[in-house]
Amino acid sequence: MISAEAGSLWVLDTNVVLDLLHFDDAVARPLLGALESGRVHAAVTGATLEELRRVLAYPEFALDPASQAALLARYQSLSMREEAVSVDTVPRCSDPDDQKFLELAAASRAQLLVSKDRALLKLRRRCASLFQVLTPAEAVHWLHGISRAGATET
Repeated sequence: MISAEAGSLWVLDTNVVLDLLHFDDAVARPLLGALESGRVHAAVTGATLEELRRVLAYPEFALDPASQAALLARYQSLSMREEAVSVDTVPRCSDPDDQKFLELAAASRAQLLVSKDRALLKLRRRCASLFQVLTPAEAVHWLHGISRAGATET
């Protein structure tokens, strides 16, 4: 696990983590680069890591136990552990399994929650005062906007 000394703090839902570390999704690839460089840190809790561990064992991913453990360890090395807390200020998600990502984003004061999940994306406006909910493609655009802004300041 890393510390939050530098870089933006984001929450990535499980499917985005799979896109980054298992599927090597071209759209999401810049997000992995931002994580590896320290520009971005991923906030996690025991519950979000447990969901990832459980999903990695699904037969459709065809990952042996060693590969599952390696992928989980890689994500943990790119993430920052937060305490799981229930946050009353976030809206209720229609998918109870996704509520933990909303609560983590609010509790950790993350800038972004990155997801492709419709149930989470529907809550963009209701979460806007706490954090942004973006798709991976939108998060990449957000990163590029920050890069351009930093370049014009120097």
